[in-house]
Amino acid sequence: MEQHRIQANGLNFNVWRAGQGRPILLLHGWPEFAAVWHKVMDRLEDRYTLIAPDLRGFGDSDKPDLGPTDKAGADVHAADMLAVLDAMGIGTCGIVAHDVGAYVGQSIGRSHSRRVSGLFFFDCPYPGIGARGAAPDHLKEIWYQFFHQLPWAAEMVSSSREACRLYFSHFLRHWSMRKDAFDNDIEAWVDNFLKPGNMQGGFNWYISNNASRLAMLRGDAPPPAPITVPTCCRWGEGGSVLPAAWGDRMGEFFTDVDFKPLPGVGHFPHWEDPDLASAEIAGFFGGLPGTAWHA
Repeated sequence: MEQHRIQANGLNFNVWRAGQGRPILLLHGWPEFAAVWHKVMDRLEDRYTLIAPDLRGFGDSDKPDLGPTDKAGADVHAADMLAVLDAMGIGTCGIVAHDVGAYVGQSIGRSHSRRVSGLFFFDCPYPGIGARGAAPDHLKEIWYQFFHQLPWAAEMVSSSREACRLYFSHFLRHWSMRKDAFDNDIEAWVDNFLKPGNMQGGFNWYISNNASRLAMLRGDAPPPAPITVPTCCRWGEGGSVLPAAWGDRMGEFFTDVDFKPLPGVGHFPHWEDPDLASAEIAGFFGGLPGTAWHA
């Protein structure tokens, strides 16, 4: 696995690259960074060229805004990722994305569909979730989305290593069905989010996405045009923040979608069960026409 610094869209991005063959762009969510894809990359590098960047504000990529900002939404990240692909000489690719990364993948799928041969999502937030995301019995799951917008939130969570460990341990364990999936790796998560700017960099997503999130929860967001790119969604059946039952409306927003819950995993299928996750990815992309891919 090779680590690269890619200059794109005026920033420097940390990018992990492995393998050879058809290119696939891997987009992480929160609380994640590019290294969350390493287990999947180990299992697929014999078939694909795998490209896993840290999004702006995350990991070892640049943090253009060290304080709170609303300039880190899905379309901004999408423009970044298209520029990274350009810099790497990749024209058309597949996209595998999770959580925040799924918002970015949908933005690319709508605005630059010709550059995407297939979209593969784990636990995909999408407009069809609607008001269910703020149902009274679900508020206990989404409190952090509002906490992250407080101007002192990042400073509080990063005030000590213990505070950071407690905070991220909660999400990684609570959202997983396999509660010990991150036990051997929590210190890597703490190390990552204690790097200068990383806590606020991740929290800035929630500031930037707040207006569109509220519009979805109120039900007054204009429906986007359906995505026509072939899409596969695999949703961990044991996740609590994004229940798999919420995938029931994907057919309204994707014209060609294969949706299925994944047994035995929660919100992080790619880390909780990388063998299963990798097999699902390979099964989907292996069925797409090879002529649609090029680097």
